[in-house]
Amino acid sequence: MRYADNQRGLALVITLLALALITAMVVEFSYGVYTGTTDLYNWRDSQRLSLMARSGVNVSAKFLTGILNGKDYSYPGSLDMPVENPFEDFSGIVNVRIEDETAKFNVNSIVYPNGDLNEEAYYAFRRLLKILLIDEMVADRVADWIDPDSENRLAASEAGAKNSALFSVDELLLINGINRKIYDTLLPYVTVYGIRDTLEININGAEKPVLRSLSENISDDLAQRVIEYRRINPFEQKDHLQKVPGFGSMVYNPISGMITVKGKHFAISSSAESHSIRRIIGAVLDTSASPARVEYWKEY
Repeated sequence: MRYADNQRGLALVITLLALALITAMVVEFSYGVYTGTTDLYNWRDSQRLSLMARSGVNVSAKFLTGILNGKDYSYPGSLDMPVENPFEDFSGIVNVRIEDETAKFNVNSIVYPNGDLNEEAYYAFRRLLKILLIDEMVADRVADWIDPDSENRLAASEAGAKNSALFSVDELLLINGINRKIYDTLLPYVTVYGIRDTLEININGAEKPVLRSLSENISDDLAQRVIEYRRINPFEQKDHLQKVPGFGSMVYNPISGMITVKGKHFAISSSAESHSIRRIIGAVLDTSASPARVEYWKEY
């Protein structure tokens, strides 16, 4: 009798173990199907959003080339274009931001392509650093990063130097002596796109610190007058800057070779978002080329 009871007890234990194992397998299978299906839907939605973001870049490129053709100037320096539910079968938002890179300070311009220091641009960069409350010696660190020689302007400023122009603004973080705080402060005002033979800044879009960097004679008040003037009358020619009160020949003439009124390089950030999933594409276009040439592309 005891033997039979033991047999039945053992059978019950085995049955319970088998049931527990089957339950675990069913739960794991169901979870696998759920996560697999979720991943599939997320991948599908991500691909759709990527196409939406890409469409935002393409439309912006056509918009830029269309609006710049036949015009001698460009304004403003930045433009935001949010579009909700752009298609019937898409519930979300596509947001495009266009920024005139020519309205920023091209840090590559402080060193000529032949490796010589461009003193005009170098001292303008030092002024920008001073205005932003950054150590002016950062200009020497950037110059050593770009120039092809191995001579230190500052202690260890040639350590790990690229000895070539910066390909992206993010490279600033690689330069000895530039930390995240300095980078974040500089980021809204600097670029690496444009010609290197001279400093060229679009006064129709430049922010106040960039305008002030052009000359010691451009005060905060004078730069603000430029911003207020162009809101009503964008500069169609660079010598129209002299129409701004305070911009006589003594101020204008020394900076005339460093300014322009038309952007050539534009950064486009296009993001598409739906159901908490987002895809972003960042691109830089050279609109002076025909057709416009993509100089930078990043998708994430």
